[in-house]
Amino acid sequence: MEIISNLITDEERALYGSRDLEARSCRFDGPADGESAFKESSNIVAADCYFNLRYPFWHNHGLKIKDSEMTPLCRAALWYTDNAVIENTKLHGIKAVRECGKIKLNNCDIESPEFGWFVNDISMTNCAVVSEYFLMRSTDIVLKDVRLKGKYSFQYTERGEIKDCIFDTKDAFWHAKNITIKDCTINGEYIGWYSENLTFVNCTIRGTQPFCYCKGLKLIDCRMEDADLAFEKSEAEGVILSDLISIKNFYSGKLSVNSVGEIIKGDPDAKGVIEILNS
Repeated sequence: MEIISNLITDEERALYGSRDLEARSCRFDGPADGESAFKESSNIVAADCYFNLRYPFWHNHGLKIKDSEMTPLCRAALWYTDNAVIENTKLHGIKAVRECGKIKLNNCDIESPEFGWFVNDISMTNCAVVSEYFLMRSTDIVLKDVRLKGKYSFQYTERGEIKDCIFDTKDAFWHAKNITIKDCTINGEYIGWYSENLTFVNCTIRGTQPFCYCKGLKLIDCRMEDADLAFEKSEAEGVILSDLISIKNFYSGKLSVNSVGEIIKGDPDAKGVIEILNS
Protein backbone atom coordinates (compact mmCIF):
# COMPACT_ATOMS: atom_id res chain seq x y z
CA MET A 1 0.00 0.00 0.00
CA GLU A 2 1.31 3.43 -0.94
CA ILE A 3 1.62 5.90 1.96
CA ILE A 4 1.44 9.68 1.72
CA SER A 5 2.05 11.85 4.77
CA ASN A 6 1.50 15.50 5.71
CA LEU A 7 -0.12 16.42 2.41
CA ILE A 8 -1.97 19.75 2.41
CA THR A 9 -4.25 20.27 -0.57
CA ASP A 10 -7.35 22.16 -1.65
CA GLU A 11 -7.36 20.87 -5.22
CA GLU A 12 -10.45 19.53 -6.98
CA ARG A 13 -10.41 15.71 -6.91
CA ALA A 14 -6.95 15.79 -5.35
CA LEU A 15 -6.61 12.01 -5.08
CA TYR A 16 -9.33 10.94 -7.49
CA GLY A 17 -9.44 7.26 -8.37
CA SER A 18 -6.72 6.22 -5.91
CA ARG A 19 -6.09 2.55 -5.19
CA ASP A 20 -4.41 0.96 -2.18
CA LEU A 21 -3.48 4.27 -0.58
CA GLU A 22 -2.96 5.34 3.05
CA ALA A 23 -3.11 9.06 3.82
CA ARG A 24 -1.48 10.00 7.13
CA SER A 25 -1.78 13.38 8.85
CA CYS A 26 -3.09 15.07 5.70
CA ARG A 27 -5.21 18.25 5.45
CA PHE A 28 -7.86 18.79 2.83
CA ASP A 29 -8.44 22.52 3.21
CA GLY A 30 -7.72 25.81 1.50
CA PRO A 31 -9.02 28.71 -0.61
CA ALA A 32 -9.34 26.74 -3.86
CA ASP A 33 -12.19 24.90 -2.11
CA GLY A 34 -11.78 21.78 -4.22
CA GLU A 35 -14.21 18.95 -3.62
CA SER A 36 -14.31 15.16 -4.02
CA ALA A 37 -10.78 14.41 -2.80
CA PHE A 38 -11.05 10.60 -2.91
CA LYS A 39 -13.93 10.15 -5.34
CA GLU A 40 -14.06 6.76 -7.13
CA SER A 41 -11.26 5.32 -4.96
CA SER A 42 -10.84 1.88 -3.41
CA ASN A 43 -8.92 0.32 -0.53
CA ILE A 44 -8.22 3.66 1.15
CA VAL A 45 -7.02 4.42 4.69
CA ALA A 46 -7.23 7.94 6.11
CA ALA A 47 -5.49 8.29 9.49
CA ASP A 48 -5.20 11.48 11.54
CA CYS A 49 -6.55 13.56 8.66
CA TYR A 50 -8.49 16.84 8.56
CA PHE A 51 -11.31 17.35 6.07
CA ASN A 52 -12.69 20.87 5.57
CA LEU A 53 -13.91 20.44 1.99
CA ARG A 54 -17.02 18.87 0.46
CA TYR A 55 -17.75 15.33 -0.73
CA PRO A 56 -14.43 13.60 0.06
CA PHE A 57 -15.56 9.96 -0.10
CA TRP A 58 -18.08 9.37 -2.89
CA HIS A 59 -18.22 6.02 -4.67
CA ASN A 60 -15.51 4.47 -2.50
CA HIS A 61 -15.11 0.71 -2.12
CA GLY A 62 -13.14 -0.40 0.92
CA LEU A 63 -12.43 2.51 3.24
CA LYS A 64 -11.04 3.03 6.73
CA ILE A 65 -11.07 6.40 8.47
CA LYS A 66 -9.54 6.72 11.93
CA ASP A 67 -8.54 9.47 14.34
CA SER A 68 -9.74 12.12 11.89
CA GLU A 69 -11.99 15.17 11.72
CA MET A 70 -14.66 16.21 9.24
CA THR A 71 -15.74 19.80 9.89
CA PRO A 72 -19.17 21.37 9.23
CA LEU A 73 -17.81 22.44 5.83
CA CYS A 74 -17.15 18.80 4.98
CA ARG A 75 -20.65 18.30 3.65
CA ALA A 76 -22.03 14.99 2.40
CA ALA A 77 -18.80 13.18 3.23
CA LEU A 78 -19.68 9.57 2.37
CA TRP A 79 -22.19 8.88 -0.39
CA TYR A 80 -22.56 5.72 -2.50
CA THR A 81 -19.71 4.06 -0.58
CA ASP A 82 -19.49 0.50 0.72
CA ASN A 83 -17.36 -1.48 3.15
CA ALA A 84 -16.27 1.46 5.29
CA VAL A 85 -15.01 1.47 8.88
CA ILE A 86 -14.86 4.78 10.76
CA GLU A 87 -13.21 4.97 14.19
CA ASN A 88 -12.44 7.74 16.69
CA THR A 89 -13.54 10.38 14.20
CA LYS A 90 -15.63 13.56 14.20
CA LEU A 91 -18.29 13.75 11.50
CA HIS A 92 -19.71 17.27 11.74
CA GLY A 93 -20.96 17.95 8.22
CA ILE A 94 -24.58 17.74 7.08
CA LYS A 95 -25.70 14.50 5.38
CA ALA A 96 -22.47 12.77 6.36
CA VAL A 97 -23.45 9.24 5.29
CA ARG A 98 -26.06 8.49 2.61
CA GLU A 99 -26.94 5.62 0.26
CA CYS A 100 -24.03 3.53 1.53
CA GLY A 101 -23.65 -0.14 2.44
CA LYS A 102 -21.76 -2.09 5.08
CA ILE A 103 -20.78 0.86 7.26
CA LYS A 104 -19.26 0.49 10.74
CA LEU A 105 -18.74 3.38 13.15
CA ASN A 106 -17.00 3.05 16.50
CA ASN A 107 -16.34 5.75 19.09
CA CYS A 108 -17.37 8.58 16.78
CA ASP A 109 -18.67 12.09 17.50
CA ILE A 110 -21.40 12.88 15.00
CA GLU A 111 -23.15 16.22 14.50
CA SER A 112 -24.88 15.83 11.18
CA PRO A 113 -28.45 16.70 10.21
CA GLU A 114 -29.94 13.99 8.02
CA PHE A 115 -27.30 11.47 9.02
CA GLY A 116 -27.39 7.94 7.66
CA TRP A 117 -30.23 8.06 5.13
CA PHE A 118 -30.84 5.07 2.85
CA VAL A 119 -27.97 3.02 4.30
CA ASN A 120 -28.03 -0.77 4.18
CA ASP A 121 -26.12 -2.65 6.90
CA ILE A 122 -24.92 0.00 9.35
CA SER A 123 -23.50 -0.69 12.80
CA MET A 124 -22.64 1.93 15.41
CA THR A 125 -20.92 1.35 18.76
CA ASN A 126 -20.15 3.89 21.48
CA CYS A 127 -21.10 6.92 19.39
CA ALA A 128 -22.53 10.31 20.36
CA VAL A 129 -24.94 11.68 17.76
CA VAL A 130 -26.75 14.97 17.19
CA SER A 131 -28.99 14.59 14.15
CA GLU A 132 -32.43 15.44 12.83
CA TYR A 133 -34.00 12.66 10.79
CA PHE A 134 -31.47 10.10 12.01
CA LEU A 135 -31.11 6.96 9.84
CA MET A 136 -34.22 7.58 7.77
CA ARG A 137 -35.08 4.64 5.48
CA SER A 138 -32.02 2.65 6.50
CA THR A 139 -32.05 -1.14 6.85
CA ASP A 140 -30.19 -3.83 8.80
CA ILE A 141 -29.19 -1.58 11.68
CA VAL A 142 -27.12 -2.58 14.72
CA LEU A 143 -26.63 0.02 17.46
CA LYS A 144 -24.97 -0.37 20.87
CA ASP A 145 -24.12 2.37 23.37
CA VAL A 146 -25.33 5.16 21.09
CA ARG A 147 -26.39 8.47 22.63
CA LEU A 148 -28.67 10.41 20.32
CA LYS A 149 -30.09 13.92 20.45
CA GLY A 150 -32.46 14.40 17.54
CA LYS A 151 -36.00 15.05 16.39
CA TYR A 152 -37.34 12.57 13.85
CA SER A 153 -35.41 9.36 14.35
CA PHE A 154 -35.57 5.95 12.64
CA GLN A 155 -38.38 6.85 10.25
CA TYR A 156 -39.11 4.03 7.79
CA THR A 157 -36.21 1.94 9.09
CA GLU A 158 -36.36 -1.84 8.70
CA ARG A 159 -34.65 -4.71 10.48
CA GLY A 160 -32.50 -3.81 13.42
CA GLU A 161 -31.03 -4.66 16.82
CA ILE A 162 -30.62 -1.75 19.23
CA LYS A 163 -29.15 -2.17 22.71
CA ASP A 164 -27.96 -0.03 25.65
CA CYS A 165 -28.77 3.27 23.95
CA ILE A 166 -30.19 6.60 25.13
CA PHE A 167 -32.33 8.56 22.68
CA ASP A 168 -33.52 12.12 23.31
CA THR A 169 -35.79 12.66 20.35
CA LYS A 170 -39.18 13.84 19.21
CA ASP A 171 -40.92 11.36 16.96
CA ALA A 172 -39.10 8.05 16.68
CA PHE A 173 -39.67 4.77 14.85
CA TRP A 174 -42.53 6.05 12.69
CA HIS A 175 -43.33 3.44 10.03
CA ALA A 176 -40.39 1.34 11.29
CA LYS A 177 -40.55 -2.44 10.82
CA ASN A 178 -38.99 -5.49 12.45
CA ILE A 179 -36.71 -3.83 15.00
CA THR A 180 -35.81 -5.05 18.51
CA ILE A 181 -34.83 -2.48 21.13
CA LYS A 182 -33.31 -3.75 24.40
CA ASP A 183 -32.20 -2.03 27.61
CA CYS A 184 -32.68 1.45 26.16
CA THR A 185 -34.07 4.78 27.35
CA ILE A 186 -36.21 6.70 24.88
CA ASN A 187 -37.28 10.24 25.72
CA GLY A 188 -39.66 11.70 23.16
CA GLU A 189 -43.26 11.90 22.03
CA TYR A 190 -45.49 10.02 19.61
CA ILE A 191 -43.10 7.06 19.69
CA GLY A 192 -43.62 4.24 17.22
CA TRP A 193 -46.66 5.44 15.28
CA TYR A 194 -47.60 3.33 12.23
CA SER A 195 -44.86 0.81 13.03
CA GLU A 196 -44.92 -2.95 12.46
CA ASN A 197 -43.33 -5.65 14.57
CA LEU A 198 -41.35 -3.51 16.99
CA THR A 199 -40.18 -5.27 20.17
CA PHE A 200 -39.07 -3.35 23.26
CA VAL A 201 -37.35 -5.32 26.05
CA ASN A 202 -36.55 -3.81 29.45
CA CYS A 203 -36.79 -0.26 28.12
CA THR A 204 -37.86 3.04 29.66
CA ILE A 205 -40.07 5.05 27.32
CA ARG A 206 -41.05 8.61 28.21
CA GLY A 207 -43.49 10.93 26.48
CA THR A 208 -47.00 11.66 25.35
CA GLN A 209 -49.18 9.53 23.05
CA PRO A 210 -46.86 6.60 22.44
CA PHE A 211 -47.52 3.61 20.18
CA CYS A 212 -50.57 4.60 18.15
CA TYR A 213 -51.61 2.80 14.95
CA CYS A 214 -49.07 0.02 15.56
CA LYS A 215 -49.18 -3.57 14.35
CA GLY A 216 -47.40 -6.47 16.01
CA LEU A 217 -46.01 -4.36 18.86
CA LYS A 218 -44.40 -6.17 21.82
CA LEU A 219 -43.39 -4.62 25.14
CA ILE A 220 -41.53 -6.95 27.50
CA ASP A 221 -40.95 -5.72 31.07
CA CYS A 222 -40.81 -2.07 30.06
CA ARG A 223 -41.53 1.12 31.95
CA MET A 224 -43.53 4.00 30.48
CA GLU A 225 -43.60 7.50 31.95
CA ASP A 226 -45.81 10.49 31.08
CA ALA A 227 -47.76 8.17 28.77
CA ASP A 228 -51.23 9.51 28.01
CA LEU A 229 -53.60 8.54 25.19
CA ALA A 230 -51.38 5.55 24.55
CA PHE A 231 -51.94 2.63 22.15
CA GLU A 232 -54.73 4.22 20.12
CA LYS A 233 -55.86 1.84 17.37
CA SER A 234 -52.88 -0.44 17.99
CA GLU A 235 -52.34 -4.19 18.04
CA ALA A 236 -49.99 -5.01 20.92
CA GLU A 237 -48.91 -7.51 23.55
CA GLY A 238 -46.92 -6.56 26.58
CA VAL A 239 -46.09 -6.19 30.24
CA ILE A 240 -45.57 -2.63 31.46
CA LEU A 241 -44.16 -2.29 34.96
CA SER A 242 -45.29 1.29 35.58
CA ASP A 243 -48.34 3.52 35.87
CA LEU A 244 -49.88 4.96 32.70
CA ILE A 245 -51.92 8.15 32.58
CA SER A 246 -54.40 6.89 29.98
CA ILE A 247 -54.95 4.30 27.27
CA LYS A 248 -57.24 5.17 24.36
CA ASN A 249 -59.08 2.82 21.99
CA PHE A 250 -56.65 -0.08 22.30
CA TYR A 251 -57.66 -2.23 19.33
CA SER A 252 -56.40 -5.75 19.92
CA GLY A 253 -54.05 -7.88 21.97
CA LYS A 254 -53.37 -7.83 25.69
CA LEU A 255 -51.50 -5.34 27.85
CA SER A 256 -50.63 -6.02 31.48
CA VAL A 257 -49.90 -2.70 33.19
CA ASN A 258 -49.09 -1.75 36.76
CA SER A 259 -51.97 0.72 36.73
CA VAL A 260 -53.71 3.18 34.41
CA GLY A 261 -55.47 6.38 35.38
CA GLU A 262 -58.07 6.23 32.60
CA ILE A 263 -59.14 3.75 29.94
CA ILE A 264 -60.88 5.58 27.10
CA LYS A 265 -63.20 3.56 24.87
CA GLY A 266 -64.80 5.66 22.16
CA ASP A 267 -64.52 3.16 19.33
CA PRO A 268 -66.63 -0.02 19.19
CA ASP A 269 -63.81 -1.83 17.39
CA ALA A 270 -61.39 -1.24 20.26
CA LYS A 271 -61.41 -4.70 21.84
CA GLY A 272 -57.92 -4.98 23.32
CA VAL A 273 -57.61 -6.48 26.80
CA ILE A 274 -56.03 -4.42 29.58
CA GLU A 275 -54.98 -6.26 32.73
CA ILE A 276 -54.17 -4.22 35.84
CA LEU A 277 -51.31 -5.80 37.77
CA ASN A 278 -51.60 -3.60 40.86
CA SER A 279 -55.21 -4.36 41.74
